[in-house]
Amino acid sequence: AVFALAVFVLLTFSQAFVAPLMGEATAADAAKSGLIRSLYFPAYAAALAIVALNLGPTLQALLRAPLLVLLVGVVAASITWSIAPDQTARRVVALGLTTLAGVMLAARFSWRGLVEALAAAFAVLAVLSFLAGLFLPDIGRMENIFPGSWRGLWFEKNALGGNMAIGFAVCAAAAVLSPRRRRLWQACAGLCLALVLLSTSKTSLVCVVLAAGALSFTALVRQGPAWGVATTWTAAVGAGLLALGALFAADVFFELLGKDATLTGRTEIWTAALRQVGERPWTGFGYGAVWENEDPWGPLQWITRDAGFKAEHAHNAWLDPWLNFGLAGLAIWVLWFAETWARALIAVYRDPEGGGWLAFPFLCVYSLMSLTESVAVTYNDLRWVLFVAVAVKLAAPRAALRR
Repeated sequence: AVFALAVFVLLTFSQAFVAPLMGEATAADAAKSGLIRSLYFPAYAAALAIVALNLGPTLQALLRAPLLVLLVGVVAASITWSIAPDQTARRVVALGLTTLAGVMLAARFSWRGLVEALAAAFAVLAVLSFLAGLFLPDIGRMENIFPGSWRGLWFEKNALGGNMAIGFAVCAAAAVLSPRRRRLWQACAGLCLALVLLSTSKTSLVCVVLAAGALSFTALVRQGPAWGVATTWTAAVGAGLLALGALFAADVFFELLGKDATLTGRTEIWTAALRQVGERPWTGFGYGAVWENEDPWGPLQWITRDAGFKAEHAHNAWLDPWLNFGLAGLAIWVLWFAETWARALIAVYRDPEGGGWLAFPFLCVYSLMSLTESVAVTYNDLRWVLFVAVAVKLAAPRAALRR
């Protein structure tokens, strides 16, 4: 029953129900819909029910993640200086419950249980997206901007591609950590890969390649000390060469990704948003108060004017937090992100429970997404739930992992 409730929570935070319900509306319209907001309440209730059944482990998990607690505290404090305190207050509650869902997953499940719950959720999403694209093309495929590209249960193709890239990493990890259901999870990983290809999202395809490389790296490292040393040096040299190539031959990388030098207008949003950050660098404008603010002199109007179009968010997981709750909150987020990465790398080499199989490839995909999408400290978002779950789980002592 707890496993089923956890999968239900994950499916709700995937937002896969929003586009089919809203039809031709946009994601911004969906965010304003009271009906859509109310549909998250059952997921909040389910997460709270699981927390109530595992109150002790959940509290222990929170104590092991002081930076997370501090981060949410700064977000909550932003109500006091927000340009839209009512909106910020409502979204702080949503963020708190979304974050608690991730903590609940880490506290309740072992690594194998966690990865199978995640894989089950992504399997459902992949199957339904495939059926929608195959039999309901009005829902499952794009008609206007990218005709023929599959979008599955979401508003646009990049959302399908991004979710299925994470699904590929999760299902591949489940195939390793759950040998009894290896073939099932391998098939699910294959379906996720097929949907990434059908989405025609090149960035998502790069994420899949990155996840596959991370899984291969983990497999080689765990063959023994000699393999570990050789693989680490090879990966370090390869990463260095890739960084140099991206620095000195950026045009080639843009061409491979199918994007121009502005990353489809994202750099214009970043430049405009940075100008507004300069107005309130230490506090930001309040959590969730920028992108729906209608004040003709508010930050959104200036960003729209400078960028030349209206954006729904900053398309960057580092700039959006700065806009939302200022430099101090951003610093906490950066520290927690770095700590999580360090723990993930240690888990690849030393975790006997196999946490590195999930944490390392997921963080590779998440980190790449963070450069062009607002995936950090976001309410009602599956990607944030997964990051919290993985980060808190990595902080658990080995005795807790075995339980």
